[in-house]
Amino acid sequence: MNESRRFFVSGTVQGVFFRSSTKRHAEQLGLSGYARNLVDGRVEVLAHGPTDALDELAAWLEEGPPNAQVTGVEAAPDTEQPTEGFRTL
Repeated sequence: MNESRRFFVSGTVQGVFFRSSTKRHAEQLGLSGYARNLVDGRVEVLAHGPTDALDELAAWLEEGPPNAQVTGVEAAPDTEQPTEGFRTL
């Protein structure tokens, strides 16, 4: 079953290749969506795909890439269905 989830990742998550690493990981999981920086220093991730792949992405977002220091991840179901592929904005 496919679904969409929106994540807000807090901590040291900008300037540490968080978006590009998220894109690479999401593509490996077969997810579509995007990752973008927010003005408040968080990264927003919208992902769409199979539930198990979203669960794997959610677990990965808790750690992020090596230079990131994630202090929190908020997640919620979403109704937006992104276009094909995963982008960084």
